[in-house]
Amino acid sequence: MAISLKVNGKVHEVDVTPDTPLLWVLRDHLGLTGTKFGCGVAQCGACTVYVDGSPRRACVAPVSSVGNKSVTTIEGLEGPEADAVRDAWVSLQVPQCGYCQAGQIMSAVALLKKRPAPSDTDIDHAMTGNICRCATYMRIRKAIHDAAGNVKK
Repeated sequence: MAISLKVNGKVHEVDVTPDTPLLWVLRDHLGLTGTKFGCGVAQCGACTVYVDGSPRRACVAPVSSVGNKSVTTIEGLEGPEADAVRDAWVSLQVPQCGYCQAGQIMSAVALLKKRPAPSDTDIDHAMTGNICRCATYMRIRKAIHDAAGNVKK
């Protein structure tokens, strides 16, 4: 079945069943491999994308649930918050293995768009559900604080 999907500003036609998880459409059909498979049950956050600007776990979202909404992956993430987060991630050497980092960055950028000057509690709440097996949580928190102070509007 052909399904029309808007991803990173481009419309794509994919031939999949409506219950195919969005994650596999992005990775296997569109070649957007930045979004990772972690747990498959929406608990780890590695598969975080935006659907109409809100974070969503792509591993459990059937492609049919997206409809005419716009999907943004790590490859299409842009804007001043995204630039500031990426810069902070690099300058503070946040990643170790890096596997979870696309989901971490997606959640961090969503937080900064909602709360430009987040507290530690705001960060902890927003990042809950994004698991880092390397336990770089303190660097992630510091990077979000640094990014908040460096967003260029």
